[in-house]
Amino acid sequence: MTGGGLGPGAGSGHLPVMYAQVLDALRVQGDGTYLDGTFGRGGHARGVLQLLGPGGRLLVMDKDPDAIAVAEREFGADPRVSIFRGSFAELAQWDATEAGLDGVLFDLGVSSPQLDVAERGFSFGKDGPLDMRMDPDSGESAAQWLARADDREIADVLWRYADERMSRKIARTIVARRDAQPLERTAQLADLIASVMPRGKDKIHPATRSFQAIRIFINRELADLEVGLDAAYERLRPGGRLAVISFHSLEDRIVKQFIARHSKAPAGDRRMPVEQSFTPTLRAIGGAEKADDAELAANPRARSAVLRVAEKLPMQEAA
Repeated sequence: MTGGGLGPGAGSGHLPVMYAQVLDALRVQGDGTYLDGTFGRGGHARGVLQLLGPGGRLLVMDKDPDAIAVAEREFGADPRVSIFRGSFAELAQWDATEAGLDGVLFDLGVSSPQLDVAERGFSFGKDGPLDMRMDPDSGESAAQWLARADDREIADVLWRYADERMSRKIARTIVARRDAQPLERTAQLADLIASVMPRGKDKIHPATRSFQAIRIFINRELADLEVGLDAAYERLRPGGRLAVISFHSLEDRIVKQFIARHSKAPAGDRRMPVEQSFTPTLRAIGGAEKADDAELAANPRARSAVLRVAEKLPMQEAA
């Protein structure tokens, strides 16, 4: 969830999450090359750019055409900046990354501007078209998928990506009602879900988990994350840093396991007669880091953010 302005969030209502922690984690060098795989509104990218010298490079990516338009308007004239519209899962296919990267940032999940614009269909707080695509020019919208999926597929998505305990009932109700009235608006879907399950004691809207699950599925967020982490690992130079901000336990688990897989020897197997050798190629930098109280007071959306950082080991250490 990124922000904009000359500093963190200046000139924008959207604050870059864990701004200072991210810049510290990336350990920006003036002549280095850094990739922001989730540009959003450029809060983190702008911070990196301010630390780069004339020989440094900033590569920015985003699926969202609105984000790319902001990047081109605000950074396009800077010769140090290159811009690519696409998922960070495609970063290894971008020629600009071929020479290697000194730092990579993924700020996962939906951005604040996407949530706040009703026409994007991410939030039921403001009624809008039931879309949810980060790239509105690619793939099925949420409305299109809900119009064709059977109840088992819908229930599986709600359970897998949000642990929605009422997933089957919600799915059956969607399928039963969609022929009489197609689901085309966010308010329609939210009201339907609220009609079949009561509001919990925590007062969270009954549709919250379902909207989250559908968004993750529609945008292939977890699959893209797995591919993107592998691509970032391949493109990082020795000593380069990977910083990932997660907002969901499934995302964080993928990031945590990825770092562990490259930094820790797997658990031994007593049935194996010969111990398998292991050479670490990443080093975890600290543990899971969260936003501090001051940031949470200014930006409540940071409450679920988790930052994990890893450094690619030089060849002599990995040998």
